[in-house]
Amino acid sequence: MRFLLAVIVIAASGWSGYWFIGQSGLNRGFAAWFESRRADGWVAEASDITVQGFPNRFDTGFTDLVLADPETGLAWEAEFFQILALSYQPNHLIAVWPDQQLIATPQEKFLVESEDMRASLRIAPDTRLAPERATLTAEFLQITPEARPDEATALTSLTLAAERQQETEYRLGLSAEGLTLAAPWQARLDPQGRLPRQISGLHADLTVRFDRVWDRSAVEDARPQPTEIKVKLADAKWGQLHLQAAGEVTVTPEGWPEGEITLKARNWRDMLRIAAETGAVPESMLGTLENGFSLMAQMSGNPETLDVPLTFRNGRIQLGPIPIGPAPVLRLR
Repeated sequence: MRFLLAVIVIAASGWSGYWFIGQSGLNRGFAAWFESRRADGWVAEASDITVQGFPNRFDTGFTDLVLADPETGLAWEAEFFQILALSYQPNHLIAVWPDQQLIATPQEKFLVESEDMRASLRIAPDTRLAPERATLTAEFLQITPEARPDEATALTSLTLAAERQQETEYRLGLSAEGLTLAAPWQARLDPQGRLPRQISGLHADLTVRFDRVWDRSAVEDARPQPTEIKVKLADAKWGQLHLQAAGEVTVTPEGWPEGEITLKARNWRDMLRIAAETGAVPESMLGTLENGFSLMAQMSGNPETLDVPLTFRNGRIQLGPIPIGPAPVLRLR
């Protein structure tokens, strides 16, 4: 019995020592990270950093957190932020955001409000801290420009997922339900008010290859840049309109996409009519486009469904045979 008691006491003392060493290491590590960011010219402040959870958890809490990167012009403020981990599995983290936070871009500031925004993150057990798998969820998410409080965009629910497939290849997923656009965007995309107030669903499943691994250097130095994007399926439903997309593009070092995405549009005539109402398609071309797309739809076997390639080439976009305009530059700041 004495031997068993001695073993228990030694084990408890050893575990306690491990926890307090871990707590001290986390405190020093975060303090050094904040100091390093400030040395790089960042604003990196927190009024308090605590590590609690003895004996089985390392729960790190940040109070009055402010991070601002002068190179990108991006900044984030949160009243509190938590990183939770089991002490026996420290590379599996849970991040918890407050109900309100502020995100600033070079253009303007946005108030982000949500219920139960949190993320699960599994990272490689080394000093690079490269994410292997991550899932972020939020309920009743609302994003409001600080200067225009009546122009909020809202979501009933949001799920984002990422999983590292190979060294620099990641599978990404998006599921967004109940998207309500800000009033100016709603008026711009649906000037006649033909569509419901909410976009019922947005879903995407794609694989993206980057020029290097996402790890701690992506925050401290520069973001990895996409080199190849494969869209397995993107799906959007807005009232009677249903749009799907699949295909792949490569991305040049300058950020120009090159390749083809196939669009499948159900009730495409309504989409074309709305595009004309918004000015995206000149009224003078409406009849010609409708006749051309009608022929393409009939060739596919269903006159209400249009399959058409969206081609990216030489910095331009083309929908079927029709030039659309300049392609977006796919560069992460």
